[in-house]
Amino acid sequence: MKQILQNISNGETQLVDVPCPKVDKGSIVIATRNSLVSAGTERMLVDFGKANYLSKARQQPDKVKMAIDKVRTDGLLPTIDAIRSKLDQPLPLGYCNAGIVLESGVADIKKGDRVVSNGYHAEVVRVPKNLCVKIPDEVDDESAAFTVLAAIGLQGIRLTQPTLGEAVAVFGLGLIGLLTVQMLRANGCRVLGIDFDTSRCEQAKEYGADVVDLSRGEDPLAAAEAFSRSRGVDAVIIAASTQSDEVMHQAAQICRQRGRVVLIGVVGLDLRRDDFYKKEITFQVSASYGPGRYDPAYEEQGQDYPVGFVRWTEQRNFEAVLDMMANGVLDVKPLISHRFSIDRADEAYEVLGQSSTLGILIEYPKVEGDILSSPIVKLQSTSSAASSHVGTGSPVVGFIGAGNYASRILIPAFKLAGARLQTLVTKSGISGVHHGKKSGFAITATDLNAVWQDESINIVVIATRHNEHAEQVCAALESGKHVFVEKPLALTLEQLNEIDAVYKYVNKERRDPLQLMVGFNRRFAPLIVKMKALLSAKREPKSIVMTVNAGSIPREHWTQDINIGGGRIIGEGCHFIDLMRFLIGAPIVAHQSVMMGSAAGVYVREDKATITLSFADGSFGTIHYLANGGRVFPKERIEVFCGDAVLQMDNFRVLKGYGWTNFGSKRQLKQDKGQRACARAFLDGISKEGLSPICYEDLMESSLTSIEVAEALRRG
Repeated sequence: MKQILQNISNGETQLVDVPCPKVDKGSIVIATRNSLVSAGTERMLVDFGKANYLSKARQQPDKVKMAIDKVRTDGLLPTIDAIRSKLDQPLPLGYCNAGIVLESGVADIKKGDRVVSNGYHAEVVRVPKNLCVKIPDEVDDESAAFTVLAAIGLQGIRLTQPTLGEAVAVFGLGLIGLLTVQMLRANGCRVLGIDFDTSRCEQAKEYGADVVDLSRGEDPLAAAEAFSRSRGVDAVIIAASTQSDEVMHQAAQICRQRGRVVLIGVVGLDLRRDDFYKKEITFQVSASYGPGRYDPAYEEQGQDYPVGFVRWTEQRNFEAVLDMMANGVLDVKPLISHRFSIDRADEAYEVLGQSSTLGILIEYPKVEGDILSSPIVKLQSTSSAASSHVGTGSPVVGFIGAGNYASRILIPAFKLAGARLQTLVTKSGISGVHHGKKSGFAITATDLNAVWQDESINIVVIATRHNEHAEQVCAALESGKHVFVEKPLALTLEQLNEIDAVYKYVNKERRDPLQLMVGFNRRFAPLIVKMKALLSAKREPKSIVMTVNAGSIPREHWTQDINIGGGRIIGEGCHFIDLMRFLIGAPIVAHQSVMMGSAAGVYVREDKATITLSFADGSFGTIHYLANGGRVFPKERIEVFCGDAVLQMDNFRVLKGYGWTNFGSKRQLKQDKGQRACARAFLDGISKEGLSPICYEDLMESSLTSIEVAEALRRG
């Protein structure tokens, strides 16, 4: 299928062949009929992409500060690499979609239903159930494509809370502004529209608004004074897009005492206190198209808000807009200025921003047969080497997941280690196409069967969200593939036991056992390898202190969700449990842990904890895993006390020895956490030695300990 993507680094808009998304529980797969270009949001994204690095930095000063902090801790080269990688990510454009359901994982929506959603500009999209609404028979597909954009204006109106007969000013008469004018008129309000574009002012007049045409030098203050009968307008809705602060200043000036100002556009916010103080004006920013926006529980997990407590969610706002269209109250046909087929998408973005442009519709062909439902896209011709089977040829890899870590670190690591990259599977298909082409994969897909059923693939690398790891590990082993899974191996004891059972079953009768490896890469970092070599000469018990300045992660981030990410101890703390197990070189026999206590105003999670491990040889170690530190301090510090000597390593860049006869210090030019060496060791273990570089028992022990520690912390 075809989809419109944007390159953030240069602003280039591309039409790309992408594998169709697969339906899952709680989602709907839709064949798009029409999608609407958001003139404001999409133009802003395109302009940002076309800007040079200096301009991008000026627009995001908070990101600049983060980059400076990263340079201090990780070094210049890793920081530059991270920034380039971030800018290299393809951005799917569009969020106003109307189409017909191809597949449904939702009870009340079935195949063949006409629906609107916030889906992208793509021939086929997948959306969660709370972001999809059926289209009434009275509303055609072109009109329905305006639903999401109109819902943005509707949410601004709801926050304004206008009553019958009130006077409301609307700054900015673009698409959202004109839609807002119509809905305010339907609500019984008197409306004053303000804009620089004469044609848009004329359109607002047709909808029953008084207007101020700024291009003709008309004074908005004087006009508002007359319009409000010298009382000041009751409310102002700002739908404009400008960096100037003057819009906010004028909005406050034309308001009456205790008036309301709601922002649904993007304007300068250097507010003047007196503007709002003297009149006690209320100012509020609207969050897109309604309650539920940016809430993962609502949007991703499908948890609705009770209607008795939240009457208007984003989904119910969609319904309200469609009802107004069906009743003839909201007429969007006059707002359509251009129509382009999906094949002419580049032309659509060329006219974006022109004064005559309002509603740009993208039109899509009807689905014929299975042409658009293919979950596989060939990126390049498959070589004859693809016929190799497990244990009989070079490593042929199927990758599952192409997120930031997989695309930046794991895929290049396996490629440099000599693996042939065959298939890249991702959920949306977007990152699969981008990183698949960039890295040289033969195929990208959205269906896992593309990996399980391909006999040429003998190795599977799993880099998906943590809750998917256990099931995918078992499926890969049952398909006869060696498995490298990015940590963690599992989230629960039940999952760990299931993996253990499958691993032992599939290897019971095999002459060439399948290997299972977890991405505990820190074992393979050059400075850790040096530490291990130095410690091997010491036979007495060791004491280790690991300080992990993990940094805070928002509580709504998926890694903090116990059911998805497993929490940070299982998700990341397992790295340090395994690393300590490696440095000590003896089994873990006991563990204790304590979490920061509750305090007023402090969000307490397991990511502020201390873990103490005891080992069979008498050694012990403490891991301080802390999310409440600062970025300027090293993220990871390891100190080992043993035999009248100390080793100290900071951030995998500097290793110092105190009291060692033949060692003083070692410094890396750049941070190296061992990812490339880890991938190489795994492939070498399969092709040359037939043994995993981390023995199976160690993997299970580190994983089991991580789960037990996390559960103990949660119990308190």
